Amino acid sequence: MQKLLEIMTKLRDREHGCPWDLEQTLSSLTRYTLEEVYEVVDAVEDGDPESLRDELGDLLFQVVFYAKIAEEDGLFDFQDIVDAISDKLLRRHPHVFPAARLENFGQSQELNADQVVSNWEAIKTEERAGKVDEGIRASALADIPNALPALERALKLQKRAARVGFDWQELAPVLAKVREELEEMEEALNQRDQEQMNHELGDLLFAIVNLARHTRVEPENALRECNRRFARRFNYIEEQLQKDGVSVEDAGLEKLDLLWDAAKQKGL
Repeated sequence: MQKLLEIMTKLRDREHGCPWDLEQTLSSLTRYTLEEVYEVVDAVEDGDPESLRDELGDLLFQVVFYAKIAEEDGLFDFQDIVDAISDKLLRRHPHVFPAARLENFGQSQELNADQVVSNWEAIKTEERAGKVDEGIRASALADIPNALPALERALKLQKRAARVGFDWQELAPVLAKVREELEEMEEALNQRDQEQMNHELGDLLFAIVNLARHTRVEPENALRECNRRFARRFNYIEEQLQKDGVSVEDAGLEKLDLLWDAAKQKGL
């Protein structure tokens, strides 16, 4: 770790450092950070440990990069980051570290996974309440990042609202809401109202995320798997048409549908 921190310091050296690294700011790094996160996810889903090792290194370097720029700006340094996350983990795992002290490890209490999640959220609520005393917004939704992918943010917004009682307790009204939003989408389509279609499609997607939450399905994972299935099946169609010397464009929808069904039957 010390070697990596030293490399970062030299990359930002005003006299001998790297021109590109010297140009970066906290804001300019964000796009690269998002790219690195997705590359980590790809490596995990591909089951490629060597690639995962490399991508995690790239992601760690992003943290070091932010820390160095923040240190130069007099905001915080890498040690402050380590201290902050260490303190947070100790504080949020009292069932593992009683009184939030590392030396108390081993005096843990028995909790199941649901109880751990419940305690975690209670502690986070207390932390947010503490921030109110410091003049920071008190909204239950305040610390959900705007920059999250829309699907993930929708899920987090719903979970947070549910914790304060804004939620259905049964699945039936959740399904009814999906049907209602679908009907409103169809109405917007019939009216050819582009602005309303945009609005209603957003409501429909939000309702579907809510359905996923109530059925304990992770919507992001479900959609990613759906994307992979689509790609596998479409690749199969392309391969079969190539064997026949036919392009996808010339095959016709009926032929494409038959090949799609064949791909499904093969379990693709």
